[in-house]
Amino acid sequence: MSRDFRSLLPASVRDGDGIDQALTHRSAGGRNNERLEFLGDAVLGLVIADALYEKLPDAPEGDLTRLRAALVNRESLADLARETGLEGTLNLGQGERKSGGQRRDSILADAVEALIGVTYREAGMEAARDFTLALYVERLNDLPSAESLKDPKTRLQEQLQGRNADLPVYEVLEVVGPDHKRQFTVAVHLPTQGWGQRGQGSSRRRAEQAAAEAALKRLQQVQEQ
Repeated sequence: MSRDFRSLLPASVRDGDGIDQALTHRSAGGRNNERLEFLGDAVLGLVIADALYEKLPDAPEGDLTRLRAALVNRESLADLARETGLEGTLNLGQGERKSGGQRRDSILADAVEALIGVTYREAGMEAARDFTLALYVERLNDLPSAESLKDPKTRLQEQLQGRNADLPVYEVLEVVGPDHKRQFTVAVHLPTQGWGQRGQGSSRRRAEQAAAEAALKRLQQVQEQ
């Protein structure tokens, strides 16, 4: 269901001057949303942490941490921006707009946090909380399992430990491309199982995660045989 972010804001913020600053990227010059984004980031983290604490009274700290990280990461915030019509309202410099800045996850995510920040500044913490929870209502009502949010390397290590197997060993096989566009190829070796898998990514970490994901899939296939 499509929602308009303006309809979720309190009237004092929606009709105030601060909203223009919250939607202004630094490329446009003048007063921009960077300071408001800094403030909104702090408010967002607190509101979501509190919501998870109340909603999941029996969840351990590690699960709460993973869920919060998934809800407030750049991709999630950018998706919220698109879902609520924020994408077409940003004030960008000409060069940034020509390069597609209004669609860039980082810019969209910062704008959402800036809106939370300006709501806090102009209407107070309770209003900022209400705005944040209105943005997140669907996500908070349909939370993923904390287990599914563990990164592949963690899940692989836990599976191997559960089988009393040796821990995986990661090896960088190849790095190609210029500095601004590197491509890493990494192998993960499973000593007890006697085999390994490869993964690729734009950083060593991403390549290791891809290799671990491939190893998890193979472990599952072996288990099902």
